[in-house]
Amino acid sequence: MTGTRNLVVLGGGTAGTMAVNRLRPLLSREEWAITVVDQSDTHYYQPGFLFIPFGIYSPDEVSKPRARFIPDGVELLLAEVDHVDADASTVVLAGGRELAYDQLVIATGTTPRPDATPGMAEAMGGDVHEFYTFEGATRLAAKLRSWPGGRLVVHVSEMPIKCPVAPLEFTFLAEAFFTDRGMRDRVEIVYVTPLEGAFTKPVSSRYLGSMLDERKIALESDFMIESVDGGAKKIVSYDEREIDYDLLVTVPVNMGADYVTRSGLGDDLNYVPVDPGTLLSLAHDNIFAVGDASNIPASKAGSVAHFSMDLFGDNFVRHVQGLPMENKFDGHANCFIETGHGKGMLIDFNYDTQPLRGKYPLPGVGPFSLLKESTLNHWGKVMFRWVYWNVLLPGRKIPLPSRMSMAGKQPES
Repeated sequence: MTGTRNLVVLGGGTAGTMAVNRLRPLLSREEWAITVVDQSDTHYYQPGFLFIPFGIYSPDEVSKPRARFIPDGVELLLAEVDHVDADASTVVLAGGRELAYDQLVIATGTTPRPDATPGMAEAMGGDVHEFYTFEGATRLAAKLRSWPGGRLVVHVSEMPIKCPVAPLEFTFLAEAFFTDRGMRDRVEIVYVTPLEGAFTKPVSSRYLGSMLDERKIALESDFMIESVDGGAKKIVSYDEREIDYDLLVTVPVNMGADYVTRSGLGDDLNYVPVDPGTLLSLAHDNIFAVGDASNIPASKAGSVAHFSMDLFGDNFVRHVQGLPMENKFDGHANCFIETGHGKGMLIDFNYDTQPLRGKYPLPGVGPFSLLKESTLNHWGKVMFRWVYWNVLLPGRKIPLPSRMSMAGKQPES
């Protein structure tokens, strides 16, 4: 490879892939060599994991070769990161190989850690399942096909988690799944969360909480899990509340990559503290953290990676030229929420603004409705898989505002 300066990107997932697709055309090949490091040669469409348990997607519909989305002029290196020596500006790989960098982008995301909760990892696979990994989603699909019914507990261990609406989506889809199979009267569904309500945003929480009521789904809030008792089939909170289950579908604690904290770069959950507007590390001026790897107070969701990457390329170029980064990210996120029975809801928000009613993306026109169930919102969620593979990952521009627009939005009265 050519280049006298080295950009190393750790992680070839959503944010890392978008980053290199945006940056390669902006950086001279004579000046910059770019390397992406990832452990796996498979790229997963992670929002698709939600649909696998219900047979909506087959496992082969959510994966493609990672190299297909890495642009020409970028080296893809399949390796495990041992640690980063930030003082020496070096990445040390498992086995001892070292990669020197002038700029480093950490994009290794977040992963579920069932071993962080006593008893959870040991109970996995029998009557305890998760759908945040490819393997977990496929195991759960087999379980649901043969499950005779009983008490289904859908549980969130701790925030933040990747795609914070996904546990609610799973709950709504499960209700529709059992209804369609004619066995809803044999399934009691309980949604258990550490939050005060159904969701992190109070406005959305009210809407989603009422939808749980309408579907006769019980809500157990403020549940801070202490342990899973797989033998007795119950989860136990720190205040000694106990919730019994016949089938537990849990979202384990989510954490960033272990090497982040081994390198002295992370917080208690292995996320990199960054400036929320620029994604530049607060401790090192040649390290960025993008996507789920950072500690920004925004949803760990693909839309956040997309909107932030729209601004990242220009900011990065200005930064390496010694200029101020002027395009500040505002935490913009929007999420299609699958609500079952062929309908969905859409929310749009940022660091400072709650989800509002209105139309998206065109004010007053839409075609999507905010904070309202509709069939079109469901199809928006379904169609996004094509957009992800063909537009988002390759770094092509989507004609949507990167920052949240208030045009046509209606605040709560």
